[in-house]
Formats: sequence, C-alpha cells, structure tokens
Amino acid sequence: MTARPVGGVLHRSAILAVVDQGRSRNRRSLLYMAVGLTAAFVSLAYCDALDPRHYSGALERFAAIAAEAFPPDFTRWRSWALPLLETLAMSIASTIISSVVALVLAIFVARNLAPVAAISAFLRGTFNLLRSLPELVLGLLLVVTVGFGPLAGIIALSLHSIGMLGKFFAELIEHADLGPIEALRTQGASRGQSFCFGVLPQILPRVVDLALYRWEHNLRASTVMGLVGAGGIGFELIAALRLFEYREGLALLILTLFLVTAIDLAGGVLRKRFVED
Repeated sequence: MTARPVGGVLHRSAILAVVDQGRSRNRRSLLYMAVGLTAAFVSLAYCDALDPRHYSGALERFAAIAAEAFPPDFTRWRSWALPLLETLAMSIASTIISSVVALVLAIFVARNLAPVAAISAFLRGTFNLLRSLPELVLGLLLVVTVGFGPLAGIIALSLHSIGMLGKFFAELIEHADLGPIEALRTQGASRGQSFCFGVLPQILPRVVDLALYRWEHNLRASTVMGLVGAGGIGFELIAALRLFEYREGLALLILTLFLVTAIDLAGGVLRKRFVED
C-alpha cells in the first residue's frame, strides 16, 4: 500500500527536475538573447547608426541614382565576354587550388592525426592569419607583387580560401571515426593509405559540399577583385561607376547576377550529385 505513494513521489520529483532544467535553459537562453541585443544596440550606437539625420533624404538620393541607371546599357557587351571569363576562371582555379591544399594541410592540423603538435599549432595559426586578411587586402598586395591581372586575384582568393577551408576540413577529420585507420595500420598500411581509405570516404561528401559553397563565395569575391586591379568583370564595373556611367554599371550588375545565379544552380546540381546521393 505504501509503494504507490513512494513511486508517485519519485515520479513527481523526476517531472519537477525536468521542468526545473527546462526553466533553467530558458533563463539562460533569455540571458544570451538579452546580451546579444544589448551588444547590437551598443554597436549601432557606437557607429552612430541610430542618428536619424543620416537617413534624411537617403531614399530620394537612391531614387535619383536608380532613375539615372535605367534603362541598362548593354552597348559594350561584346567587350565584357573576356572579363566574365576571367571572373569565372578566377573562381574555379582558386577553389580547386585551395581545396586540395587545405585538405592536405588539414591532415597535419587535425589533433587526432597530426604527427607533430608543433606543426599542427603552426598551421592552425597560419589558417587563422589567412582568414583574418580580407581578400581585397591580399589582392592589393599581390597586384604589387605579381602585377595587374587575374593571377593576383587567383592567389588572393586561394590564400583566403585555404585559411577557411583548412579549418573546416581539420574539424571534419577530427570528428571522423578512427577505427578504419587503426584496422588498416595493423595490416601494414602507410599513413597516407590509411587516410585515403579510412578517413577520406567518411568526410568526402562534406568536403565536396564545403568546396562548392566556397566556389560560390569565390565567384562573388572575384567580381570585386577589379577594385584593386586584379582583373575580371569587377574592373569593368568599378570603371563604369567611377565615370558615373550608371546605365552601363547596371548592365554589368545584371550580367554578374546571371553569372552568380548560374553558378548557384550548377553548385546545386553538383551538390545533389556528389553529396546527397
């Protein structure tokens, strides 16, 4: 007769414990949201973005520029074919180069596979450095080094992408199951063979997925490489805007939009083919 009340008390205690845990998580979530909103408000105030005087007449000025840009002028479309190809080539070359280099270096960065801790720490710091440098800054430095043209853009985008992809690839390797590697090593497989047949099949879908996303990013980034003289359609766009040729600039923006959309669609097809299957 006394077992039921005891059991009921225990059951009620378990429910109350779960409820208390939920309330605690909700309080922490509300606290984090409050901190985030406060940080956003303080940042906006510090940047003087809450002053309504900055927005006075902004809509009218934008409408005036938009009116000058219509209709778009495609008169020089034949001369834009080569810059468009340069932009596409920069995005493809930088993505392939950075993906291969980042994957190789990630093997020496991942904590579960890195042969030497000092090398891992050095490469991890190198990845952080490359990610911290904006592509435009790298492009400006490389234009001075290797000259004007798409080569500077390719190297700049590759270096920045290595820093980003290297971090992601290393994390993928760290979360991979090391059981297949240990089995292969006991059979006399080398370190490279163990990675190729034990780890790479596990992470390859995510590697391809990240590389495709990076390709889309590099395409968008390569369109503004012309700002520092690194070639591509961005050079034509910046030149048109500096000369106040807004109609031609709008035409270039439309072409860039079509190119980015085509790459997004191609990336979706490739992602479905290699990742989702």
